[in-house]
Amino acid sequence: MLSRVAQSVFWMNRYVERAENYSRFLEVNQAMTLDLQGDLAAQWTPLVDTTGDSSLFQQLYDTAEQASVIEFLTFNRQNPNSIISCINQARENARQIRDNISLEMWQSINHLYLWLKDKPDLTSIGINAYADFLSEIRRQCASFYGLQDATIMHDEVWYFSLAGRLLERADKTTRILDIKYYILLPNVDYIGSPLDLLQWIALLKSAGAHEMYNRQYREITPYGIAEFLILNTSFPRAIHYCVKYLDSLLKKISGAPADGWSNEAEKKTGRYYGELNFCSIEDILRHGLHEYIDLQQIRLNEIGQAIHECYFPE
Repeated sequence: MLSRVAQSVFWMNRYVERAENYSRFLEVNQAMTLDLQGDLAAQWTPLVDTTGDSSLFQQLYDTAEQASVIEFLTFNRQNPNSIISCINQARENARQIRDNISLEMWQSINHLYLWLKDKPDLTSIGINAYADFLSEIRRQCASFYGLQDATIMHDEVWYFSLAGRLLERADKTTRILDIKYYILLPNVDYIGSPLDLLQWIALLKSAGAHEMYNRQYREITPYGIAEFLILNTSFPRAIHYCVKYLDSLLKKISGAPADGWSNEAEKKTGRYYGELNFCSIEDILRHGLHEYIDLQQIRLNEIGQAIHECYFPE
């Protein structure tokens, strides 16, 4: 398998997953603003902070308010991580490997790109229709994943596609958890209040985890949510699940034994997976949730870099 093909399919899936995740927490955040009073900037600024693009945002906008954050994270092509930029880059990667993916996959991502291209800004949609617009993005991303699962061979192309999706998904779960930290940081009096509960529910919805969490826990608590999104081994957006699956995929790619490793990417992923196997929510809370999440983002970035150095050399 060519390195160029592996890299394109890996990043095609990372970009689609990134766009899908952005649509989730943007929609949930907009819904939450209906229940808040006063300065809404505190509700929207964390979205920019947790994406890691605050420096670019400050260069492009004077204030962090609802309209500017929506514009930046959804429509702004100067932001390489906006939804439109991600779908554009996913489409470009798909175009470069047309002979390695199915026609249905290409038509799906191309249709999503052209549909977004006709909606260049929030004005073209209207704030009242923005939630439906985000839901449609998620629906089309899910359609793309379904077509990918059903219409290509489950070989190396498939393994690299899932590896990109899982790595991106785990990273975004850490960032969704960190949004809550940034929202509460200047408002510690909210802890334990109805607003606090509302925000934790919103966090679950941002991860598409509300219903599955309720199946396993009797009440919504910060500890339960952190445990579910970090350590659950059955929920597909939990960090532990993603790392476990990523570990097995990398070994399938290289042919390494299940209890060994053959390159740095497998070594880092296997070590991370092992640590998660022996971690508890009490360990995480003793470390500090925000500090722990920061560490997980570093670990995931290191794994991504190791995958690049191993399989996508310049």
